[in-house]
Amino acid sequence: MTAEDAGEHASVAEPVTRARRWRPLSRVAVAGLAALLLVSLPWLWTAVAARGHLHAADEAPTTDVVIVLGTAVIEDGRRPGIRLAGRLETAAELVHSQRARVVLVSGDGGGTSGDEPAAMAAHLTELGVDPRRVVADPYGLDTYDSCLRAREVYGIERALIVTQSYHLSRAVTLCRQLGIDADGVPARCSGCGSALLREKAIRDYFASGKAAWDVIRGRPPAVDSPAHPGVTDALTD
Repeated sequence: MTAEDAGEHASVAEPVTRARRWRPLSRVAVAGLAALLLVSLPWLWTAVAARGHLHAADEAPTTDVVIVLGTAVIEDGRRPGIRLAGRLETAAELVHSQRARVVLVSGDGGGTSGDEPAAMAAHLTELGVDPRRVVADPYGLDTYDSCLRAREVYGIERALIVTQSYHLSRAVTLCRQLGIDADGVPARCSGCGSALLREKAIRDYFASGKAAWDVIRGRPPAVDSPAHPGVTDALTD
């Protein structure tokens, strides 16, 4: 082989070798992109399905019931945390502005932080909501259960859903998928730092996958209860 031939062989081999080197990286990139798309699909589903059903408190449609979704309480389970307090303040505003008549507080009555619905009901009373207009579901153990039980146990067909904005699209989508004509109202969150909100938004992004799977498989609620007349009684009181 002449020196000229060897030079030509090296010049051809170099791009071939570089192409072989980049091929595994390309496969990894494509696999990563596909995985990201797969993980994002449930979140996109909740965002698209909730579009047109999210309203500011002063623009929300009028309905009979507002559902407040529970979260952690503090001070030995007797007081709502800052996120839960914001949800309750927003719900009270909806009642006082006559955009809703009855509040269903749905949460974990035996949670590690305390009895969420009991603390929620007590705080709504402090905010001036008539206790006869507050109904508590102690078995709303997660968002899916809260929506399913609101429909099947409490007979709610139309409602406003109140929770923080990072959670709202998933909550509205789940309730609508489970038979409630739901619109969402973002709750205020005074005192919530940007780090906390970012953390919760990331958590909710991944929780959308479980929400989609629960709907697909028709998961039953964790606690099966007979029909409860609480909401109907509160509306006719």
